[in-house]
Amino acid sequence: MPELRGIGIGQGVAQGPVARMAAPLPAPADVPSALGAEAEKARVAVAVAAVARELEARGELAGGAAQEVLEAQAMMAEDPTLEEEVHARLDDGKTAERAVWDAFAAFRDQLSAMGGYLGERAADLDDVAQRVIARLLGVSPPGVPDPGHPFVLVATDLAPADTALLDLDKVLALITTEGGPTSHTAILAREKSIVAVVGVADAASLRDGDLVIVDAAADVITTQPSADERARADTRAAARAATVNAPITPGALGDGTPIPLLANLGSADGAAEAVALGAEGVGLFRTEFLFLGNALAPTVEEQRGSYIRMLQAFPGQKVVVRVLDAGADKPLAFLNDAHEENPALGLRGLRALRASEDILREQLTALAEADAATEAEVWVMAPMVSSVEESHYFVDIAREYGIKTAGVMVEVPSSALMADRIMRYADFASIGTNDLTQYTMAADRLLGSVAAFQDPWHPAVLRLVKEVGAAGRAHGKPVGICGEMAGDPAAAVLLLALGFDSLSMNSTNLPKVKWLLRQISKRMATELLEQLMSMDNPQVIHSTLQLALRNLGLGRMINPAATIQA
Repeated sequence: MPELRGIGIGQGVAQGPVARMAAPLPAPADVPSALGAEAEKARVAVAVAAVARELEARGELAGGAAQEVLEAQAMMAEDPTLEEEVHARLDDGKTAERAVWDAFAAFRDQLSAMGGYLGERAADLDDVAQRVIARLLGVSPPGVPDPGHPFVLVATDLAPADTALLDLDKVLALITTEGGPTSHTAILAREKSIVAVVGVADAASLRDGDLVIVDAAADVITTQPSADERARADTRAAARAATVNAPITPGALGDGTPIPLLANLGSADGAAEAVALGAEGVGLFRTEFLFLGNALAPTVEEQRGSYIRMLQAFPGQKVVVRVLDAGADKPLAFLNDAHEENPALGLRGLRALRASEDILREQLTALAEADAATEAEVWVMAPMVSSVEESHYFVDIAREYGIKTAGVMVEVPSSALMADRIMRYADFASIGTNDLTQYTMAADRLLGSVAAFQDPWHPAVLRLVKEVGAAGRAHGKPVGICGEMAGDPAAAVLLLALGFDSLSMNSTNLPKVKWLLRQISKRMATELLEQLMSMDNPQVIHSTLQLALRNLGLGRMINPAATIQA
């Protein structure tokens, strides 16, 4: 049957009738104000404040990453620079509605031109503008439809405020024509385990009531599905549900070899869910969410409180903390306000922290104090380490503050190739497969035009990953994986064969990865690895592994669309 393609979020599958999001409000008429500038400014102030409070309230209801996203949107609404731009247009005689439209559109164009993470925030700004204009007009903003039955939601892109409070008893899946893997729609879909395919350019052809199968694992929307296709999708969805609801057990292989499965978290808000889904600790605590959106770095006291909240959720368990990873898609004015033509290759990660060492020292102070106040096993690592000297620098400065276990992230080819020397000094290493793939393949991971090169199955990436694992074993030092690759059940089999001590992933991936690993022995995984490492094509590597798992009767957790006939 006809297929539409996009970027799948997760490995799930769902089916149902389409319901389309209402079209956005049109541009307000560009006519002179009849009220005067001061009256219009008062109207804008009331509308903006109301929208900001509504977003904050939705965030409190949603919790987790959704709350962080919605609070960031509320800050957008009340941004002083935006207010100045709106006021300038009101002083020129515009209506409140038109001034908001023009000012927000100008900022949106600036964000879109930046591309990457900031480019994908343009949709968030659009949503704020729509909500403010709707408030001024006295109408409801475009929102999620309610056809009276479960449905597959189709939209240009979905605003965070809508995604955060989706009724999951009604919304079976999401399809968006825009957005990418780092859009807020994608981020929140992962957190809420919503089946989603984003960036489906041809989804505009879908109409209300059209029956579709949304296969995130295959990056495919099947239109006009046959009865057999619908039955297979139902079987697969039921198998995944049974796996997710299975009893919580420690991560291990089928032969009993332990393989701890850890969670990737950005704040303590997601800790309870991670524990409920079987996380045996935290493999990546992203501390940058404390810093983003602030004019100044948080104080030692503010940081300590946040770290204590996280650590208290994992008594006696490992929590791997990444110190501030800023730059590239996460710029911070107080860390580096210089314009860079290519910030992904600029002053980011540990490089930025060395240039503003007081921020690093304050963070290490807060982490050491939080460690002393809790019972978690705290490991601290530096991002973007690219040399042996940088490894020595970070471990030495961490030791100054009493950090007992200090390590490095391997995200660039230089650190992977020098891992045997880096691991002589660092206590551990963790591989960030997203950035390692980006830098190995010279392909911006946030740029859609080169998305095909962002493939962690490429043999060059696998070779580098293997080098790091071998270096860890040679020095008796633990090496983990915390990139998106670890959350792919098929990839997890390959990674464990490479000898990694732990895998860390989004919490929602824990049950399915845990289930699959319990069906595999170390010997089986090693035999698969030997076969795969001789291949040159990443697609062939991936497909061969999938076929091998199917032949072992493990096909229910992998993409059936990639079946190869032997």
